[in-house]
Amino acid sequence: MFTKSIAELSQALQTKKISSHELTQMYLERIKQFDKKLNSFITVTEEHALQAAKKADVQLAIGNANILTGIPVAQKDIFCTQGVKTSCGSKMLDNFISPYDATVIKRFNAAGMVMLGKTNMDEFAMGSSNENSYYGPVKNPWNLEYVPGGSSGGSAAAVAANLAPAATGTDTGGSIRQPAAFCGISGIKPTYGRVSRYGMIAFASSLDQGGLFAKSAEDLALLLNVIAGFDENDSTSATIAAPYYATTLNNSLKGLRIGLPKEFFNEALDKDIANAIQAAVKVYEKLGATIHEISLPRTSLSIPAYYVIAPAECSSNLARFDGVRYGHRCDAPKDLEDLYKRSRSEGFGKEVTRRIMIGTYALSAGYFDAYYLKAQKIRRLVAQDFHEAFKSVDVILGPTTPSPAFKLGEKTSDPLSMYLSDIYTIAVNLAGLPGMSIPAGFTAGLPIGMQLIGNAFGEAKLLNIAHGYQKETDWHTKTPEGF
Repeated sequence: MFTKSIAELSQALQTKKISSHELTQMYLERIKQFDKKLNSFITVTEEHALQAAKKADVQLAIGNANILTGIPVAQKDIFCTQGVKTSCGSKMLDNFISPYDATVIKRFNAAGMVMLGKTNMDEFAMGSSNENSYYGPVKNPWNLEYVPGGSSGGSAAAVAANLAPAATGTDTGGSIRQPAAFCGISGIKPTYGRVSRYGMIAFASSLDQGGLFAKSAEDLALLLNVIAGFDENDSTSATIAAPYYATTLNNSLKGLRIGLPKEFFNEALDKDIANAIQAAVKVYEKLGATIHEISLPRTSLSIPAYYVIAPAECSSNLARFDGVRYGHRCDAPKDLEDLYKRSRSEGFGKEVTRRIMIGTYALSAGYFDAYYLKAQKIRRLVAQDFHEAFKSVDVILGPTTPSPAFKLGEKTSDPLSMYLSDIYTIAVNLAGLPGMSIPAGFTAGLPIGMQLIGNAFGEAKLLNIAHGYQKETDWHTKTPEGF
């Protein structure tokens, strides 16, 4: 049962082949059995989950259920959950019990879904390997010596190992797509503003976007139907109505214009990944698509621009964690200044501290124009590259990452090398566009991810294109050995 899709699980619940209580208990048992190896969960909400499952079974029994009622889901520990610890993977919030639910959590609850727990993540979503968590690194279920990607590595590993049929994530510079690629599952980052950020603890407010992990594009469409849409509590929430994504999944791909950015296919790209992407292109040509070489000339500028803008916004957002109102507070502070200094230095990890320092410097008097303002101008140019590309193509296709997952500890002493693992994903966040990663093969036993990038609010088209590929291939059905 745990290998079935969400659509199949829904059918089993609707036809009474299994109850939500039984399904939830099954996943809870799998978490107990396997998560000691993976460390994908920070908090498992067993009692809460079983209570929610019983309520779902009542709705199923009286015929008042929808397609997702009773389906379990794991929540990234960046979304506030009422009465449950929301740590953001940090010592700073290790003792924080949220007094309210994030909008994403509310919408899942309203749909009757069952929260299994809160997943591990890089501290405050800062990282590409899930090694920056206060609760220890997450392991990749395909090879426990390798990283699952970050910052949403716990969610990706849990779905890949069948500890949950779906999970939430957040994507500031690739933190859904990169771990989806490393773990061999499907993940979508919607257009900026498509999913409410209310109750999602902020890293970089102009870049952060909530999204989803599941095994297939079809499952992602069912889940996105629940969380997409305007939220009056979020001033950056888009007022454009969200379509019902499942209705267009099976549209024909004949005549689809696919753009391949020449900047994505260079000597930095792993050869096996390049070959897998070319094989995927042939699948699309068989389905009636046409292939066009395009250029995104400012791709190489996206990383330096991002690592000025994101740290600057993180410096501002994380200023609220000062030991006064909530979160970690140092013992016996001598005065207010000592309280601030020791609470923050004890509560934040190395990578978060590094980014706060970079951001504070970039925003300081005398350097604002030289760094932050220039980075924002580059951001505009990056967005223009995409705007020009979408005049001639419907979707942009390429690798999600330049290499497969790397070993635990391999890049922790070299931050720049770690940052470069997001070279193909960051520009999408700078432009505020939707992107997704789907499985496209393997190299040396590790998954390969293929990235699809769409025009603003083009999630339905992306899901349709991904689903078309997944109907022709079986990469998304593969499960790591032992799980």
